[in-house]
Amino acid sequence: MSVHFNPRDITWLAFNERVLQEAMDENVPLHLRIRFLGIFSNNLDEFFRVRVAGLKRAMDFKEKVIAESFYQPPSKILQRINEIVIRQQQNFDKTWKHIQSEMAGHKVFIKNSKNLTAKQKEFVRQYFDDVVESNVIPILLHENTPMPYLRDKSLYLGVAMRKKDWQYSSNYAIIEIPSRFVGRFVLLPTEDPEEKNVMLLEDVITFNLPHIFSYFGYDEFAANAFKVTKDAELELDNDIRTNFAEKIEKGLKNRRKGKPTRFVFDKDMDKALLELLIRKLNLSKKDSIIPGGKIHNFKHFMDFPDVFEKYERPVERTSFTHQAFEHGERVTDVILKDDVLLTFPYHKYNPVIDLLREAAMDPDVKSIQITAYRLASSSKISNALIYAARNGKEVTVMLELQARFDEESNLQWKEMFEPEGINVLVGLPNKKVHAKLCIIKKRSHNKTIQYGFVSTGNFNEKTARIYGDHLLMTSDRGIMADINKVFNVLKKPKEDYLTVLKTCKNLMVCPQFMREKIVHHIDKEIEEAKAGRKAEIIVKVNSMSDRSLIEKLYEAAQAGVVTKTIVRGIYCAVNQKEFKEKIKAISIVDEYLEHARVMYFYNKGAEDIYISSADWMTRNLDYRIEAAAKITDKNLKKELKDILDIQLRDNVKARILDKKLSNEYVRNDKKECRSQIETYTYLKAKTSKK
Repeated sequence: MSVHFNPRDITWLAFNERVLQEAMDENVPLHLRIRFLGIFSNNLDEFFRVRVAGLKRAMDFKEKVIAESFYQPPSKILQRINEIVIRQQQNFDKTWKHIQSEMAGHKVFIKNSKNLTAKQKEFVRQYFDDVVESNVIPILLHENTPMPYLRDKSLYLGVAMRKKDWQYSSNYAIIEIPSRFVGRFVLLPTEDPEEKNVMLLEDVITFNLPHIFSYFGYDEFAANAFKVTKDAELELDNDIRTNFAEKIEKGLKNRRKGKPTRFVFDKDMDKALLELLIRKLNLSKKDSIIPGGKIHNFKHFMDFPDVFEKYERPVERTSFTHQAFEHGERVTDVILKDDVLLTFPYHKYNPVIDLLREAAMDPDVKSIQITAYRLASSSKISNALIYAARNGKEVTVMLELQARFDEESNLQWKEMFEPEGINVLVGLPNKKVHAKLCIIKKRSHNKTIQYGFVSTGNFNEKTARIYGDHLLMTSDRGIMADINKVFNVLKKPKEDYLTVLKTCKNLMVCPQFMREKIVHHIDKEIEEAKAGRKAEIIVKVNSMSDRSLIEKLYEAAQAGVVTKTIVRGIYCAVNQKEFKEKIKAISIVDEYLEHARVMYFYNKGAEDIYISSADWMTRNLDYRIEAAAKITDKNLKKELKDILDIQLRDNVKARILDKKLSNEYVRNDKKECRSQIETYTYLKAKTSKK
């Protein structure tokens, strides 16, 4: 059987197109469609900062490395990326134009510098004077002067200026839009109280250009937005005199020197100015130079002002208290008796914070150990840990300083934790710690009691409101013993740490051993299928790109194992004619971000099911510390399997993952099932039964 794979980066673009589909779907509430445009734009920025930059570096690699990592030559993939991105950008622009016409039906209008009323003009002048001007410093551009440093995430105005009596030449300047300090959106006064007028900050600045450049006496101005996306690779030096945190800090400073990977500009920009910018940025035809509409850095539209008054949030989009905590018992007491599975954002996140708060105050608690990958900006988790340390508990936080784009934030947490007496761990050399683990120890009646939690997602109460994840709260001795082993490795890294991790019996751990156990489970299903007995595998992950595990799924499908996959993002597998059982592969993109990782193996009816922090990607399985917990409680196993079955029945928001990456919706004559709504209904029903 000849084996086929879709290139990882092309499948990622197919995922982002599914996000764009949500913005195009007229059944989605208008404010959410605008938000999906913002998500699409933000996703694309990160894609160019990381993946496109990586492809450009990979063009210097040896052919064997390229074949293993990318499935196709990077130059060919880059060419396809440019073609796809330009097509998607065209669809994006059409969608935004259509959304604006719908906004008009709600009496919501985006104003620019040319269509203001007299009262609004006066407001915009005053707003600029009072709020904006102190944050605006133009930089004049000349052919013979070097290009000033441009921030990666910032938006800029390219300004062409001339006097009426100049027949040919113009002068040029760039202005950074200070949305970090001022905010991107300005609400304007209107005559009609029902009408809402929104103005973008760059248009406020454009309107005030004659004032900004009054010293020079220009008569005519043309201003157009542009942005630059840079390589975000974090290069760490090998200087033994510096500790790891210092290396991260130095790497962050060096990141600003990253090479541009994309230049996006308003297609109406002054041609001479455009050519000058391209020359000064040292861009060539091989680079991604993408003409677009007037608005860029659309990621800010994820926070578009709340101006749509008619929308009422459905009850199915609200969180509720898990039935185990409805009667006011301490969270600690509940989970010392029974395992509890929280499914976010349907269940409230409060029990996780309450458990840590209780531990911080409990005189019997001696220690708390927890991993932290991405914390909320005003983290209640962190607050509980700090108060635990102040109350004399031994608190250990594994803080991943290499969490991409959160490096600076995590360095700040390190600086906040350490003076409080918290022991901050920074991981193993060349291994990110992505496992989501917490263990609390207490001494009571001369006995050591251990409990905690394992999760598929970050310990972040903010993202828990919009990310679909599972979190197991447990006092299972086997799981606690394995979490201890992981923390022992993190606290005292040794060359033979893999030997320690291999002894874990209740957690599948990475690097290495999760892969081995997954292969073991798949092999058992293959044996059953070959013997003519029932065999089934369900895998839910964010991304599936690991070559060897995909080949193992191919082998299972060829043997007749019923194989089902739910993959939100990257999906490199391709169904093939030789399979006895066609792999059912879907992706669900809806209001919540599907983030949970779950693995199910039929196992002769014993039904082994795991929740995991790891995607099926080589980086996760071989180069990170990850953990998957086996669910042993029969009721929780059924609950997880029921949720997987609901998602596999989705025929509203599920797309088919096929070879052509066509993103066709699953459509059938079965009862309508929108899995996120059905999951809410399923879990909510459990609260009324309790």
